[in-house]
Amino acid sequence: MQAIARAITRLNRWIGRWIAHAVLIIFALLLADVVMRYMVGQPAIWTAELAVLIFGVYAIIGGGFLLAERGHVSVDILYGSFSRKRKALIDIVTWPLFLLFVGVLLWQGYDIASEAVGDWERSNSVWKAPLWPTKSLIPVAATLLLLQGLVRLWADVRILMGLPVDPETFGVLADEPTNDEVQP
Repeated sequence: MQAIARAITRLNRWIGRWIAHAVLIIFALLLADVVMRYMVGQPAIWTAELAVLIFGVYAIIGGGFLLAERGHVSVDILYGSFSRKRKALIDIVTWPLFLLFVGVLLWQGYDIASEAVGDWERSNSVWKAPLWPTKSLIPVAATLLLLQGLVRLWADVRILMGLPVDPETFGVLADEPTNDEVQP
């Protein structure tokens, strides 16, 4: 089981590291758009739209990576001062909300993707960019997020049981608060 959890975490981390390079592609496309528009006087009809499509992939496919790295935004007013076991308990209790979110994302994402692929959907722009590749990644991203969520749930159960939790297998752990982080 730990080998599967480690493989899921490694896959999400690998995808996250590779998709991070998409920012450079987006930057280059938008820079080319500005150069073409203002310096050459001939705007490119495809650069901005392609940048948006790449950003869409960047945004959805990084969810599993963010969960493995605990990179999602959280409000730590109370949670940040809790012990690791209390954090794990709260994460387990709120896990059904995560499952509901990912379930809807998977269900609706599959519907959107299958319709887009079935119609070979394209944008309504002059360029007629293909939308189906981006939309087909929605259920893939939801699956990766769900798998990492299951790994995170297993890590939280192990924490409550007092078992060791390897960050290479289960992702970044919620740290115990330090004395200077605890508010009086």
